[in-house]
Amino acid sequence: MKKLNVYLKSVRIKLFLTLCIVVLIIISFLIITNNFVLETFYFYNKERSIFEVYHKINDYYINNKDIDLELELQRDAVNNNFDIVIKTDENIIVYSTDSDFFANTIKEYPYGLIRKENEKENEKSKINITKIDDTKSGLTFIMFRAQMDNGYMVYIRMPIASIHESVKISNKFLYLIGGITILIGGVVVSFISRKFTHPIVELNNIAKKMSNLDFSHKYRITDTEDEINDLGKSINTMSDKLERTIKQLRSTNIELEKDIEEKSKIDEMRKQFISDVSHELKTPIALIQGYAEGLIENVNTDEENRRFYSEVILDEANKMDKLVKQLLELMKLEYGKREFDNKPFCICELIREVIRKNILIIEQNNIKIQNMCTDSVYVYADEFYIEQVLTNYLTNAIKHVKQRDNVKEIIISTNINIEKNKIRISVFNTGDNIKEENLQRIWNRFYKVDESRNRQDGGTGIGLSLVKAIMNNYELDYGVINKENGVEFYFDLELDKL
Repeated sequence: MKKLNVYLKSVRIKLFLTLCIVVLIIISFLIITNNFVLETFYFYNKERSIFEVYHKINDYYINNKDIDLELELQRDAVNNNFDIVIKTDENIIVYSTDSDFFANTIKEYPYGLIRKENEKENEKSKINITKIDDTKSGLTFIMFRAQMDNGYMVYIRMPIASIHESVKISNKFLYLIGGITILIGGVVVSFISRKFTHPIVELNNIAKKMSNLDFSHKYRITDTEDEINDLGKSINTMSDKLERTIKQLRSTNIELEKDIEEKSKIDEMRKQFISDVSHELKTPIALIQGYAEGLIENVNTDEENRRFYSEVILDEANKMDKLVKQLLELMKLEYGKREFDNKPFCICELIREVIRKNILIIEQNNIKIQNMCTDSVYVYADEFYIEQVLTNYLTNAIKHVKQRDNVKEIIISTNINIEKNKIRISVFNTGDNIKEENLQRIWNRFYKVDESRNRQDGGTGIGLSLVKAIMNNYELDYGVINKENGVEFYFDLELDKL
């Protein structure tokens, strides 16, 4: 029902109905005019014909014109369906087209004076026209009676049944023509309405798409220079301008969103940095302050104790410097402010280099280390940051390795996945498993599983957070798995496409 209402309200249907109504009004007007005006107009023309015949007869007798009057009157009678009688003032018939006309019709009866023409003072030239109903024949006539200048009387009779019949025939013909006109007009109007409304519908569809910010459709310009074509050009121009403007607005909006997001990130990073620094620097600052005050107050006067105080202050200052640098690096990684210098390099060589740098502490702790990566495997990444990941994993393993089966062991292994074009590097150390509730917490900054570790052996608690930030930037997997006799940390890298 809703679609039907929309369809009936369309411009095409309105135009079609309007044109059909106009055609019906014209046909109805013709029928009404035919009924009410045709008969009067017909009478008017017949009266003129009668007067012409009268004047012709009058001129013939007055001016003695050299014409065959009988032939002329016979022709007029046939052409106009007249009956004509001319009689003298002594009632002698001079001419008659119908022998029964004078005997049956020309009688003394009161004529209604309808019209006067050339009325003279003696009123002998009076002209009477009236309508007569013949009860015997049942016909109606128009009767013309006039006295000529020579005193003769002229009678002209015209039956009006033919007039009514002509009106009926004319009306029937108009009904027939009207029906044919409506059928043909309906087809023509439908075609014309479709031709006129099709571009309007197309423009409406384009406008709807424009309202939904879809500027892909354009109006097809034709060779006809009309108002609809001009409207189509204007809509196409408006569509192009709106599309450009919206693209500019979107571009500006994206840049603005980036600026706002960047500002928000910087603000968040600043707040987080201040919070972390203020939290982690409390202890070293307190130590430095305490030992510095001891030096000032000469709590210990011997050189050895003064040297110890100074070494503690220097050590805490170095730890503060390292902590601040790591925090800054972590903030840049977490908030996307660091760009990686990705290049192909051999991961096995990097593993050997990281082991070499830590070999002294490994040997001091009697740790057995195995490097299972002996081939030349090239990866595509930033070597500096991958070295930090390996170093953090290795130092974390060194700190937590414990003896199992009379040996402290760290194993570094690799596993290549050709289908995914990736390699997984794992660092395993014998020791205690990590509790399930701590498996996710260890990646948070400053989180330490063993809170009892002293400051000498403990780290800053940022190492695994750095690993998390680096691997998140690469969008690669990393994690930790509890094994039967220890813990394994791992991370993935993309292989270099040779």
